[in-house]
Amino acid sequence: MGFADAAVGPASFLSAFYTSFWWVPAVVLAAALAIKLPTVIRLWHDPLLRAVGGLLLLACAVFVFVAPPTIVWVNRVTGVPNISAPWVYSLLTAFCGSCLVLIVAWRDGLPEHSASTRRATRRVLRAYGGVIVALWVLFALADAPVERARDLDTYYATTPFMREEILLYLLAHTTAVLITSKLIWNWIRAEGLDAWLRWGLKFLGVGYALNLAFDAAKLTAVGARWTGNDLDWLSLNVAPALACASAVSIAVGFILPHAGQYLHERWRLRLAHRRLRPLYELMRSVHGRGMPFVLRAGPELRLTRRETFIRDVLLPLARRTDERLRERSYAAALGLGLPPERARALAAAVVILDAVEAGAGAHRGHELDTTELLREIGAVSRALRHPDVIREVRALAVAPGGTAAVTE
Repeated sequence: MGFADAAVGPASFLSAFYTSFWWVPAVVLAAALAIKLPTVIRLWHDPLLRAVGGLLLLACAVFVFVAPPTIVWVNRVTGVPNISAPWVYSLLTAFCGSCLVLIVAWRDGLPEHSASTRRATRRVLRAYGGVIVALWVLFALADAPVERARDLDTYYATTPFMREEILLYLLAHTTAVLITSKLIWNWIRAEGLDAWLRWGLKFLGVGYALNLAFDAAKLTAVGARWTGNDLDWLSLNVAPALACASAVSIAVGFILPHAGQYLHERWRLRLAHRRLRPLYELMRSVHGRGMPFVLRAGPELRLTRRETFIRDVLLPLARRTDERLRERSYAAALGLGLPPERARALAAAVVILDAVEAGAGAHRGHELDTTELLREIGAVSRALRHPDVIREVRALAVAPGGTAAVTE
């Protein structure tokens, strides 16, 4: 089996994949646009956000109009064979310009650089606007009467004016992708990035690297036609699959920082709410009932209500707590080899349980300063999850010889 024959199997698979799933990147990119759009509209004056919104919108349009059924539909509606070619090339070129505008916004997006940002943006728009005009002029001069929904690049690779058009859009795309890819990978290596942003940038970097592979496949196939060879399978099968993978990776890169931070914050709130449960149950036993149920309470409201309930019930317990017992408990916890933070939480748990057991009518004297206690309810609640350790600390604190005060 020769090399060409070996390539047919994987290429056929990629062709079938693209034919069946060309809509996947369009849907993923549309989802990314839907997530970003409210922020883009709300902060419209931010050039970076405008560039992101424009890039995602153009990427969606590219994958809608590059689909073979859409190509045929546009040709039929206009009555011009292959008019989809300059239209799709124009969208792809506009996407390239949007990539470069995004670079400009990242590099010079600070307010004090707004004038240079506008100048650089205008240069990019003029350059890529000129490319788009040239694409339509070249198409008007070319003779391309045979409709080609999938293999136009290689079919017309040697046709006057179409040859120049195909080369022009590929070079414009390659230039933009190279510059964008270099910026992204430089940014990834920067220090102090949020973890979600770093992962988002990594997906963007992979996406633009796949774009470069797309350009390489297209240029190789077109170049082969110029030399009388046939590597059309690179353009027909490999390049579209690379474009699909690139679009999904880029969309994930834009979605991940926003969605990741959102989900991480929700998880943090739910985890904090769950960790307060032991102290909440203890305070509910003191109060006699818990908080009323609220049907549509979100994670923030649920956490705030639980924290407020705990503090409201915990505050009166100051009249029934013993500062000396807390000091002895703290010393006992340190004696067990526990770190100071956990020792303080265990000592607070001991005096709270002691106050609860003493009952509402008791007054122990030497009231505990609750300022720190009310601020560290999370640590105290976690300490309550270890009753065996609390009992051990309490036993040492009340044992003879365990009365020495501790200076913190």
